[in-house]
Amino acid sequence: MQNKRLEKQIGFILEVDKLKTIERQTLITDASRQENDAEHSWHLALMALVLGEYAKENTLDLLHVIRMVLIHDLVEIDAGDTYCYDSAGYTDKAQRETVAAERIFNLLPPDQASEFRALWDEFEAGKTAEARFANALDRLQPLMHNAFTEGRMWKKHGIRKSQVVERNQKIEAGAPDLWTFASDLIDKAVDRGQLAPDKSID
Repeated sequence: MQNKRLEKQIGFILEVDKLKTIERQTLITDASRQENDAEHSWHLALMALVLGEYAKENTLDLLHVIRMVLIHDLVEIDAGDTYCYDSAGYTDKAQRETVAAERIFNLLPPDQASEFRALWDEFEAGKTAEARFANALDRLQPLMHNAFTEGRMWKKHGIRKSQVVERNQKIEAGAPDLWTFASDLIDKAVDRGQLAPDKSID
């Protein structure tokens, strides 16, 4: 029984190593290459530890947040990374990721499969204090990378200020101070020509 359980757990651990191969539309901060999903998840976990004091709710369970951000993108092993400004890609994103969640989490023993799936569902729903903070970090991290790499990926994809604001204003629900910081980054990026301003209406 124990060996069978361990066999499933090791199988899962080996499978999720594939997260290192999923490339995101975000440059690492030295702009030398795009980051992968495993690096993104690690970065969010560390951000939770460092920035936990800025969560809107001061009774936050940070360990719960860290667990959520470490598993939230595992579904992309099957579903792939959907660029956050790709409206076409978002039409079937939920369906693709739900199918992926069923396969990947069920590689684990049933008790852990249920636990991990519940964490993923909680992150996706974004209704608990921990999920709101986790989602705030998930939006802030790529925004920071874009801002500190001179907006290269924003420019590559023709992204405008209104798109960035619409995507990232949800940071406020989980961490108002971090949204103030993010808003400042957005404004400075526009001022520096790193992010396109909104089209004027004549």
